[in-house]
Amino acid sequence: MRLGLSLGYQTAWSTPADHLALAQEADRLGYSVVWAAEAYGSDSPSMLAWIAGQTERIDVGSAVMQIPARTPAATAMTAATIDALSGGRFRLGLGVSGPQVSEGWHGVRFAKPLARTREFVDIVKLAVGRKEVAYAGEHYTLPLPGGPGKALRLSFHPPREHIPIYLAAVGPKNLELAGEIADGWLAVFYAPEFAEEQLAAVRAGRARVGKDLAGFDVVPSVPVVVGDDVAACAELVRWYAALYVGGMGSRQQNFYNQLATRMGYGDAAREVQDLYLAKRQRDAAAAVPLEFIDRTSLLGPKERIAERMREYAAAGVTTLSVNLFVADRDSGVQTLRTVAEALELAGVAE
Repeated sequence: MRLGLSLGYQTAWSTPADHLALAQEADRLGYSVVWAAEAYGSDSPSMLAWIAGQTERIDVGSAVMQIPARTPAATAMTAATIDALSGGRFRLGLGVSGPQVSEGWHGVRFAKPLARTREFVDIVKLAVGRKEVAYAGEHYTLPLPGGPGKALRLSFHPPREHIPIYLAAVGPKNLELAGEIADGWLAVFYAPEFAEEQLAAVRAGRARVGKDLAGFDVVPSVPVVVGDDVAACAELVRWYAALYVGGMGSRQQNFYNQLATRMGYGDAAREVQDLYLAKRQRDAAAAVPLEFIDRTSLLGPKERIAERMREYAAAGVTTLSVNLFVADRDSGVQTLRTVAEALELAGVAE
């Protein structure tokens, strides 16, 4: 199992300089990849290009670049450009986001996300592979018929004809799609005890194209808080868990709430959502079960984190990307070092 660093996106309490410093420390420590996110604030490719130019070995990955935010061809251009800037260190993580962001921010209908994702990835692969981009799908048609458009080819040679593609997937059908068309899966709220059900869906997708899980990268983003008191560590993750389980999406369509329900936390998930949507965020955070947080995070002293890392490795994780819940840059650097030491202690490093 390898280590990754999930930076998320820029917030009111983070700066690009902080994220760069953490990425550079992860690079020095031998982490395999640093991921940047986007929602409706900072974008991921700008951050990754900036980080790529100031690191040496670590891969840079989007987790994610939003599918509704860009055309497939623009996504391929960006991916190929960052891959060239970084010397072949880019990983393209894609996701459909949710209906509120897709329709409210990007003006793109959310309907049929799986079919749109499949076509989007098809076109990205054509473009990155420097094939002529001609495509006739339900959602994308290139070139447009009846006009002056012509099938074009990427006009420069990136370092690689295939850039690893990852899908952010939560539901069973999306997990199958990730297994079928992608090189890896970006997971959230990954609990080793529940992983087999999710991996079964990925395997089904792989089997559809005559493959197994060999070479497929399973990459959960896992909150980490180092400390002696596990319950106290969990308090720092509560707001994050409540936001996703309670507030990401609508009452009818919240993929993270549905995931928590499939994991056996249906009653708590409903309560957290009811409280969050009633604008009682503090109460929603308090209602997240400690067990749910502990099962989906790395909490406690180094030795306990190492023990949990063995469980993650046994549950199919190939790249464990840590999401730092820390007060400042120095604490983040120290946490990265502790996590690297814990991996060594766990004895599961690749």
